[in-house]
Amino acid sequence: MKINYQKQKTLLKISGGIFEKNNIVSKLKELEQVLLEKNFWKDKVKVKKTVKDKKNYENIINSFKKLSLEVKDLKDLYNLAIIEKNDEILHDSNNKIEELSKLIKQSEINCFLSGENDNLDIYLEIHAGAGGTESQDWADMLRRMYFKWFDKKKFTYEIISEHKGEEAGIKSSTIKVDGDYLYGLMRAESGVHRLVRISPFDSGARRHTSFASVWVYPAVEDDISIKIDEKDLRIDTYRSSGAGGQHVNTTDSAVRITHLPTKIVVQCQNQRSQHKNKETCYKMLKARLFEYETQKRDEENQKELNTKTDIGWGHQIRSYVLQPYQLVKDLRNKTENTNPSSVLDGNIDQFIEEGIKNK
Repeated sequence: MKINYQKQKTLLKISGGIFEKNNIVSKLKELEQVLLEKNFWKDKVKVKKTVKDKKNYENIINSFKKLSLEVKDLKDLYNLAIIEKNDEILHDSNNKIEELSKLIKQSEINCFLSGENDNLDIYLEIHAGAGGTESQDWADMLRRMYFKWFDKKKFTYEIISEHKGEEAGIKSSTIKVDGDYLYGLMRAESGVHRLVRISPFDSGARRHTSFASVWVYPAVEDDISIKIDEKDLRIDTYRSSGAGGQHVNTTDSAVRITHLPTKIVVQCQNQRSQHKNKETCYKMLKARLFEYETQKRDEENQKELNTKTDIGWGHQIRSYVLQPYQLVKDLRNKTENTNPSSVLDGNIDQFIEEGIKNK
């Protein structure tokens, strides 16, 4: 029996390269120096973040060291089994390779999730593009896809604001999602998603192309300082149009806040209390402004942001083709899957992982 040790050797080499590329050891040493600074422990906010980041880097380093040792031990065991012609050990070694392969892959992902804001929760916005019912139904399909993925990962989510389509689907939806390293995992999902299919709304059974945009931004923590000047805000109230019965629609409980300098708009209608909706809007605006400032400091990310302004041709990041063939393809990193039904049922890990590696 032959063992596919070359596969494991290649995986370890890749993981080691990623480990070095992301400067994990250097980042840890920098944090250790920060801990030695005078009066460091007096700043509770700085202490909390530094200690958390330090622990994350230590976990990544310890995990990589442990996996490296396990691969070395497996190689020694394999060589011994070859000498002794022990098929049982060879069989166990093959099983161990698959197990280690998964662990190394996760260690590799953790190396990529070591950015400044990667550990934050997120707000997820989905907007239908031009095209009426077709695009609105596609936006709803995307929302369902992400909900399925959140459920598989045991992430919790709550719809903050949503506008239904006249016939089907949604015009827009804003969701708050809580879970480990969500922003790091999902930030590459931002962009325009394109669907090609035989339309269920077309009596002529013609093929249609629909677009919807996805926008992911970090839910910043309360200890992050973002200045919001009241004179820069326009606050509107309106009647909620979502679920909740007739009572919800009898008061102007929904709130929309427009930040005039940046034209950023946030809205919330999931609470019956206007005060609570307004409070949620402020949190969302703070998160959007934090992301806006972060994007401004990063020229490459700013260029990517500009490509999201048009929900249509030439700006899509991923295509989901149901007819005339079956294919989901990410146009940035060329990741493909020939089972769109599975992808739309929330099996999007391969796209998430490639998005992390290429961000």
